[in-house]
Amino acid sequence: MNESLLTEIQDRILFLTLNRPESLNSFNLEMLTGITNSILEAENNPEIKVIVISGAGRSFCAGGDVKTMGNTNASDVYEHIGVLNKCIKAIKDTHKPVIASIHGFAAGAGFNLALACDLIIAAEDSKFALSFSQVGLISDGGGSYFLPQLIGPHLAKQFFFSGEAVSAERMAQLGIVNFLVPAKDLKEETVKYANKLAGGPGKSFGMMKKLIDQSFTSNLDEILEKERMIQTLMVATEDHHEGVLAFKEKRKPVFTGK
Repeated sequence: MNESLLTEIQDRILFLTLNRPESLNSFNLEMLTGITNSILEAENNPEIKVIVISGAGRSFCAGGDVKTMGNTNASDVYEHIGVLNKCIKAIKDTHKPVIASIHGFAAGAGFNLALACDLIIAAEDSKFALSFSQVGLISDGGGSYFLPQLIGPHLAKQFFFSGEAVSAERMAQLGIVNFLVPAKDLKEETVKYANKLAGGPGKSFGMMKKLIDQSFTSNLDEILEKERMIQTLMVATEDHHEGVLAFKEKRKPVFTGK
């Protein structure tokens, strides 16, 4: 049993809840390994269509545990970040849509964990902070990669240099947060949106996710050819045939992810 991570499958959705509320869900190896393994298992489970990551207690995630900083050597840090990197890669590599549901603070690598997800739903009063500079560190968990792609290098450097907390409203304005909801409605709205995705064409979503992510490291010719090749596969899926039939019959399609 993993006490640092709660897992639950409900209505085709895998809920992963970071569960170290006494430390604002700061990372430990058990939590990171649990996230990675859960996502890898979900990737091979056709019954799971969507993954939701949230935090227990007062906040989503504070990232690294400041209480343990200063007591580790270079080798330990290298190994720990290797585990974090595997977690980030698992989120990016899975074909299943991954939603980060944010309340309280998403700070440091906790912010970067959210950036690795495909969508972010945040409580209106939540805050985001790239707090690495405040303890004399650089970003880990992929923030140096994800954030500049979203908002450009100048603004990314400003956030990294200052380490100051930024409102969820500002993050929504910048296109980092997809949906802002009242804090009291966060769970309900997250589940509602996750259910909407779960009823969608899973194979199509998975391929869309891959193409969009690859667009940052590919040129136009490469993406055009990838779209061409993948579309030849998509037209053979059951979901495509169901979508076309539903359109002709003027009804809502019933997708199965096949």
